[in-house]
Amino acid sequence: MEFLDVLTSSVNTFIPALGQTVRLAIVVLIVATVLGVIFGLFTVSNIKVLELISKIYIGIIRGTPLLVQTFIIYYGLAQSLRPLGFQWKDIGGPFTAGIVALSLNAGAYMAEIVRGGIEAVDVGQMEAARSLGLSYGKAMQKIILPQAFFTMLPAIINQFIITLKDTSLISIIGIRELTQNGKILTSNAVAKSMPIWLVVAFYYLVICTLLSQIAKIVERKVSHRGK
Repeated sequence: MEFLDVLTSSVNTFIPALGQTVRLAIVVLIVATVLGVIFGLFTVSNIKVLELISKIYIGIIRGTPLLVQTFIIYYGLAQSLRPLGFQWKDIGGPFTAGIVALSLNAGAYMAEIVRGGIEAVDVGQMEAARSLGLSYGKAMQKIILPQAFFTMLPAIINQFIITLKDTSLISIIGIRELTQNGKILTSNAVAKSMPIWLVVAFYYLVICTLLSQIAKIVERKVSHRGK
């Protein structure tokens, strides 16, 4: 079978590309989690300005395609800041631009996950913490967020899976992850384009299936913890 031939013969190029994909997704998840916590807290805060900033950010990101956001960040931003001497190649090139684009995108969805997790915690928890003399910030840090984290964990893993698949769109700016690797291989062997893309799909399927199983295990443990 051509699929097996491509799978075995091109493993030396696909494994580094898979590593690049996973590495990109992990960095993005970390940055997006930080953004998600910040803007998630903005959303549930009683400060109208912060709430408005969060709603605008989330609305813009969720209302526009990731591919367009990537073009704006990689091409538009570089062109706009060129008079100031800014160039992506000076700070990591397409890889850094891809991290910025994916992080801003995933951060908006992560903010909604954080908001949902915080709102799932009984409101009496905050009232009890405040009655004990804790400030709003301390109560959120020590009481609310630790409880919300277990509720959010399955959704965070699912977001990681989504982000992992979204890295395929970043191939458009030249990062050699799985999809870009597939493009390069097909350009050199057009006749084998079908088996090559099946191999690309296979690698995505394997890693996403593993993460999905982890998400199910975590979800079961979280559900058991809540009983």
